[in-house]
Amino acid sequence: MKKVLVALSGGVDSACACILLQKQGYEVAGATMLLRDGGEAEAEDARLAARQLGIPFYLFELKDEFQKNVIAPFAEVYRSGGTPNPCVVCNRTMKFGIFLEKALTLGYDAIATGHYAKIFEREGRYLLSGADDRAKDQTYVLCMLNQYQLAHTLFPLGDVRNKAQVRELAVQAGLQLAGKHDSQDICFVPDGDYMGYLTAHGLTPQRGNYILSDGTVLAPHKGMEAYTTGQRRGLGIALGERTYVLGKRGTDVVLGAEEALYARRVLVRGVNYIPFDRPPQPIRVQAKLRYTTKFADALLTPAEDGCELLFDAPQRAVTPGQTAVFYDGDLVIGGGTIEKTLTEEET
Repeated sequence: MKKVLVALSGGVDSACACILLQKQGYEVAGATMLLRDGGEAEAEDARLAARQLGIPFYLFELKDEFQKNVIAPFAEVYRSGGTPNPCVVCNRTMKFGIFLEKALTLGYDAIATGHYAKIFEREGRYLLSGADDRAKDQTYVLCMLNQYQLAHTLFPLGDVRNKAQVRELAVQAGLQLAGKHDSQDICFVPDGDYMGYLTAHGLTPQRGNYILSDGTVLAPHKGMEAYTTGQRRGLGIALGERTYVLGKRGTDVVLGAEEALYARRVLVRGVNYIPFDRPPQPIRVQAKLRYTTKFADALLTPAEDGCELLFDAPQRAVTPGQTAVFYDGDLVIGGGTIEKTLTEEET
């Protein structure tokens, strides 16, 4: 019988992952990572769920590790002018990194989480694909997992039909958190005020000017970290027409019309491929440039430490620092960090 340590978040999904694994005959325990001040309530919800399920529970205090691996890079991407995706980084370094190593050290064979995704093996390679519940699919934030991490991970919720089935499992098990709402925000910025969080944790806003694409200076802004590509609201400047953030030049924020937001060529760095170490030649993919965007057809050309995506149709508000994820149908090809866009003429 395999021993599995489930990463309990204090929510219904991870608790139901325990239930499904127990039904499948695994020896199950639960554990929670205490990553930040204010996370104690979620940890207590997780502890209670473990008690109600009759499984052992561990609490891993990892605040320093979270600061180093997630918070510091999060702030640094903002300082460099990008818009980060901390959930992708946290999954790679914390949940499927440090948490996995702790589980193996404790004698567990694998970890499991409440993510909606599937892992399967083909010809000695571990592959990642979409969940049966396409509306809940979370492969986007799992794209940076490597073969070692995938080989030691289970996703029990990949086969469930929908969230209603998950909640019914929780009700049948008598879990008090059966009706708990899903978390929507980044865990360490629950109110969504990223700029407030950053300044409260030592970031000094980098002042500069709003400018036009031709370099014309318009007015000072409040700190370039406060803006992201495609943003229209909260700019505090009126140009007589709808105005959007097109990007950044140093500490200046470039403004312009919406049509200037579109690009077809996107450079991606730090790419992690899953079905292979690297594609031997350009391949066709369907790509997502944000968690909430739709798939778009593109040609992926591998390059040193990355790739170039050439989209069939121009993509709106391509944002440096965000994650680009590539698919072949349900299968995740890989992902990386958006570095910049290129004009049609650039080589």
